[in-house]
Amino acid sequence: MSEFFNQYFNFNVMGEHFGDVFVAFLQNLLVFAVATALALLWGLALALLRQLPGRKLMPIRFLTITYIDVFRAVPILILILMISGGVPFLTFLPQEVRIPHWFGRPDPFWYGIAALVMVYGAFTAEVYRAGIEAVPRGQMEAARSLGMSHFQAMRHVVVPQGITKIPAPMLNELISLLKDTTLISVISLSEAVLVSREVLAERLNSSALTLTAIFFLVIILPLARVVDKLIERNQLKIARGSHIEVA
Repeated sequence: MSEFFNQYFNFNVMGEHFGDVFVAFLQNLLVFAVATALALLWGLALALLRQLPGRKLMPIRFLTITYIDVFRAVPILILILMISGGVPFLTFLPQEVRIPHWFGRPDPFWYGIAALVMVYGAFTAEVYRAGIEAVPRGQMEAARSLGMSHFQAMRHVVVPQGITKIPAPMLNELISLLKDTTLISVISLSEAVLVSREVLAERLNSSALTLTAIFFLVIILPLARVVDKLIERNQLKIARGSHIEVA
């Protein structure tokens, strides 16, 4: 048992490398913040495109649904490797796009961001769609009867109401996104898992990886409790609504 604790909970190793792992973990948080902002915007755009009305816009809806289905099915790790291993050699693209170093960040940072946004944009689009479709159709009809266009009705009436219905599932997706930032280590972005693996290779000890896991637990466990509270609150609202209808 002592060997187990020495391998995974060696506080000397944790203490020696705490600063390195913590700084690398901040890189994970930065990737998460940027990817979250972009994925939420991209997902909303996809959800709105999927809701476009009329036969003329059917091709756009079809392409949007195809995109969502494909990128929900493709593993992020494969996509990260495909982007980092292929985009630099697409000579028809400008060099600053093929090998980006925007805002002083290395190209693996942006390749990882691109993969996360492409995949989680598809997942968040489905969450948005669930919220939008939960809004009674009468809301759209009432807005159109007031002279609003489809876009105006979605912007001012339907989407604001739909967003209020999805905090819990959306937060679940963002928790998954935070955990998946570790996958970018495969393309040598100096984040927490890569740094911890380097410590493992040097010291033959996994305690740095345990330290990384602890950092994630400190962030994710409170978020998980928030999700539970949001689900509980939503269930109470549904229960109250059913009581009112019965009365």
